[in-house]
Amino acid sequence: MRVFTMAAFAALTLGGMAQAQDAQIGQDLYLKHCATCHGINADGQGPMGPALVVQPKDLTLLTAENDGTFPLMRVVRRIDGREPMVSHGSAMPVYGEFFQGDDTALKTASGQPVLVGRAIADLVAYLQTKQQ
Repeated sequence: MRVFTMAAFAALTLGGMAQAQDAQIGQDLYLKHCATCHGINADGQGPMGPALVVQPKDLTLLTAENDGTFPLMRVVRRIDGREPMVSHGSAMPVYGEFFQGDDTALKTASGQPVLVGRAIADLVAYLQTKQQ
């Protein structure tokens, strides 16, 4: 029974990792929830930027500013609210529970699997396509 349980867990975990994240869905989510502050091109030039205490980050430079490695865990933590941003006036995202649930797995640069909500996985996939 224990072998079956471990095999089932591995199949579910690997199945989640095998599902490709959808950068197109991520782009749609980004445009709906993030572009107002971070800009349509993810360059930090959104129309709400001037109203924020801290100016929005240029999200196209995440990899360049992290020695050529996309900072997956930092990005996930910012999106899911574990690293809150003062400029939002509350924990990020202001859309809260929308980004939770429907877990899927991402892999860090070291290969470590990380369970995140499908919406976060799709947003991360989109942001990775925007890196300079």
